[in-house]
Amino acid sequence: FVYGRKEWTKLILTHHWPQTFCSMEKCTANFSYWTLHGLWPNSGAECNMSWHFNASLIEDLLPEMKEFWPNLLKPSSTEFWKHEWTKHGTCAAKAETLDSQHKYFGKTLELYHKLDLNGVLKKNNIVPSENYYKLTDVVGSISGSYGVDPKIQCVSHDKMSEFQILGQIEICFDKQFQLVDCENSAEEIQKSDNDILQFAFNAGSGFHVCDASLPVYYPPLQ
Repeated sequence: FVYGRKEWTKLILTHHWPQTFCSMEKCTANFSYWTLHGLWPNSGAECNMSWHFNASLIEDLLPEMKEFWPNLLKPSSTEFWKHEWTKHGTCAAKAETLDSQHKYFGKTLELYHKLDLNGVLKKNNIVPSENYYKLTDVVGSISGSYGVDPKIQCVSHDKMSEFQILGQIEICFDKQFQLVDCENSAEEIQKSDNDILQFAFNAGSGFHVCDASLPVYYPPLQ
């Protein structure tokens, strides 16, 4: 296998809010809960282009993936999972615990359920609403529950916007799948922005780390 020069030290479990994604991409958000975007090593991309995605290897996981890791743009397509495997899974596979497609997708689902981000936010009264939240309240609900700092990404409403739209929440793990703080460095922000830009969004419309000075809008299902 050809891996990135820099070995990864951290895994970023990335959730996105379907309503925000679909407001940008003109899809229908039929999900009233946070769904998976992916599990991303913090270093490396497309580490083995000859290791092709094969949906038949994860056939037993597909019903769960359609529910919690759906392709919001094309619900019946496996393209999203193929993209995530090719770009991130082939790099994650350097770890023995993630060295097959089944291990990679299965572990991602396991971590998603273990975290229960939807339940944590709800328990802390952070729910989709027409009222705005302070970013510190959103961050506090997550860090207070998990004991680590998340990375929270928003979408600007427009250039003159007086609020920002909650879009993506990242929770980080070390190689032993223990929770660790996520970094908010420019390099990591750029990397994760690029991922979603390449897959779906039009250039220039991606996520950015939320601005602590602006109210946060957590859009309800339309």
